[in-house]
Amino acid sequence: MPALRSLEPIRVVHGGRLWVHGDGFPTPAASADDVTIGGVPARISFAAPDRIAVVVPEGVDGGETPVKVSWAPGATLYARVGRVLARGLHQVDNPVVDAHGNIFVTYSGSRGQQATVSVFRVTPDGAREPFVHGLVNATSLAIGPDSKLYVSSRFEGRVYRVHQDGTYEVVGSDLGIATGLAFGPDGSLYVGDRSGTIFRIDPLGRTETVATLTGSMAAFHLAWGPDGWLYVTAPTLSTYDTLRRVHPDGRVEPLEWSFGRPQGLAFDAAGVLHVVEALAGGSGVYALRAGRPRELVVSGPGLVGLAFAPDGALVVSSNDTLYGFDAA
Repeated sequence: MPALRSLEPIRVVHGGRLWVHGDGFPTPAASADDVTIGGVPARISFAAPDRIAVVVPEGVDGGETPVKVSWAPGATLYARVGRVLARGLHQVDNPVVDAHGNIFVTYSGSRGQQATVSVFRVTPDGAREPFVHGLVNATSLAIGPDSKLYVSSRFEGRVYRVHQDGTYEVVGSDLGIATGLAFGPDGSLYVGDRSGTIFRIDPLGRTETVATLTGSMAAFHLAWGPDGWLYVTAPTLSTYDTLRRVHPDGRVEPLEWSFGRPQGLAFDAAGVLHVVEALAGGSGVYALRAGRPRELVVSGPGLVGLAFAPDGALVVSSNDTLYGFDAA
């Protein structure tokens, strides 16, 4: 008797691959309508007697969404489909969320492009508002100890502090191809230069080099860990790139996990590191716990960044679309 058992992962976005586990599945599947997600037929990309893989279709609203198969009509599993919060972006690193639940995202643009809007603000009620204008190649974002938004420009090699009215001022320059941003426990701002340098800008505005790593073909992505180390991803042309962490004294240590095209990374409230893998065919967000295999927690195509809101809600971004998941 066919039966449904579980879904993997529970959280998906449009175009992501969802694995449906069970027993007694027919192979090959009879038709494209055999699996529906939120009532919308889902394309089957793999089938075996104990599992199938389906692609989450456009047209699914988001939130808790029923998954059904035709050969087990009385059974239903529920996936958490990301709600579309904003489109028309050009995001190249993590979005960020402030203490009020506002989400900040970029239109970074091609090299040297001065986009009409550099940074958008997505409010808790879902409105997308232009926030910063005229900043060339807005790249990475961080919320500072002063609750203000900080933005790097990879074209200018600068970091800007943004005021509540969207105006901005330079807080650091001559930072190479400035990409990733993260604030340390002492209030210093750490900046990842795509060429391989990690800079520190202290609260008095003084800049120094902390460490030198292998350069990246795309960007440095930074996240400050609860253990007092700075965690770094830097995708190269290699099939696998090692994650690293940097101590404030400059020591660099490799982590136990490797990824294909690792991108944005962030820690949740429990201190669990989450990393985006962007390798074609395997894009998703993975949770990393010491001594355990990495766990796929969000599946979706072309993902580049993620952030956790103060209430535990998760947002993930592809290059052009921002998705939201409610707190578990």
